[in-house]
Amino acid sequence: MSNIRKAFENGKAFIAFITCGDPDLETTAAAVRAAAENGADLIELGIPFSDPVAEGPVIQEANVRALRSGVTTDKIFAFVRELRRDVRIPLVFMTYANVVLSRGAETFISACQDTGIDGIILPDLPFEEKDEFLPVCRRYGVDLISSIAPTSGNRTAIISREAEGFLYIVSSLGVTGAGGGDKTDPASMIRAVRESSDIPCAVSFDGSSPEEAAAMAAAADGVIADSAIVRLIERYGREAAEHIGEYVRAVKQALR
Repeated sequence: MSNIRKAFENGKAFIAFITCGDPDLETTAAAVRAAAENGADLIELGIPFSDPVAEGPVIQEANVRALRSGVTTDKIFAFVRELRRDVRIPLVFMTYANVVLSRGAETFISACQDTGIDGIILPDLPFEEKDEFLPVCRRYGVDLISSIAPTSGNRTAIISREAEGFLYIVSSLGVTGAGGGDKTDPASMIRAVRESSDIPCAVSFDGSSPEEAAAMAAAADGVIADSAIVRLIERYGREAAEHIGEYVRAVKQALR
């Protein structure tokens, strides 16, 4: 069984997104540990990129802050290796295809295995082009996580059948963390997935309310907090860990 699947074994999963290096890696480490200790089932670690086309202003600004702090992909791999001394829940990278290609897919993905990264999400990678990365991911036991968007239509069935780890359900049209996007019906999207696959489905949500998270999770196997924790870090900076812990506890209670 994929290590990522374990995140969905004990009820509705809560997945937290955190940008590495915002405002520094010490703060990221504290944020990850606070989330893990308070019930997060899986954490997406964003590798900052200069042109994050799938992200809204909140996460774009987090990328800018992280890059200005001097974070690099090499530093992030070393950071994850240190995290894995005590953080046991699944970790996945969220980044862009160019970040992987700039190092070489073999080098990047083998480093994921070596440091304890369980999967990668590449939001700018079309499903039809995944074979550029998938064989290497399988060789090193790293799940290449696919997504279903409101516009996936007839492609939903094939994406669902071939998905690994979990399926990322995009709940609104537009970029992540922007708010105000056209809302869709995640329940109908998940029903379409279920016609082809039993892979766990996690729905993204832009809000910060635990009640909203619970509502989004009703038809899903889990929820993804796209920007709530990034907002807490933006607000509280190096003092954010305590607030992150409180937020994660509240969401987990709502999911129960």
